[in-house]
Amino acid sequence: MHDDFYQMYLEEMGHIPPCTREEQEDLLKEAAEGRKEAKKRLVEGNLRAALEFAREYDGRGVLMTDLVQEANMALMMAVEEYVQSEDSPEFESFKNQRIKEALDAAVNEQQFAKQTGEELAARVNVLQQISQLLAGELGREATVEELADKMKMTVEEIKGIMKIAMDAMSMNAETMDLEALAGVEGIEITGDEEADDYDYEE
Repeated sequence: MHDDFYQMYLEEMGHIPPCTREEQEDLLKEAAEGRKEAKKRLVEGNLRAALEFAREYDGRGVLMTDLVQEANMALMMAVEEYVQSEDSPEFESFKNQRIKEALDAAVNEQQFAKQTGEELAARVNVLQQISQLLAGELGREATVEELADKMKMTVEEIKGIMKIAMDAMSMNAETMDLEALAGVEGIEITGDEEADDYDYEE
């Protein structure tokens, strides 16, 4: 996926020649002296390399456009950091490490968000099922305390799930399983909308 975007972006950079090793060494010296044009050329001359790194991370849960943006930002920061450092390693390895670190962080953040959303949806689904089960047994809606006892959780944890579910639906969070969240029957905020005022109603 995203091969079309990769090719299009590559074509857009067609007029920007990559830096040669000799040119790069000269640019690094000039950039260290404060020449902004040298920094700009260093970034432009390494955009293809940043794009290649971004492509390696394609298919790992992050949009290719976002990967390219992260790689480019890491490249710019790497250039800035390198020229300001008095004792830096070889530029090529330094730049590559910074780009990889940024892409790893982007992928990990996306995976964490997805996992968190799935776990929340699962908890909300269980809460819905337990609520319906207790309602059948008791002949009325269960209290938060009864739900907490049944689910072996604290009252605050139950209220927290309710609040997060409501927040997720109101914000239309993309990483959440909204169908599961929306399936929670009876979660309603009453009174001054504090956590203690959540009720279960049909």
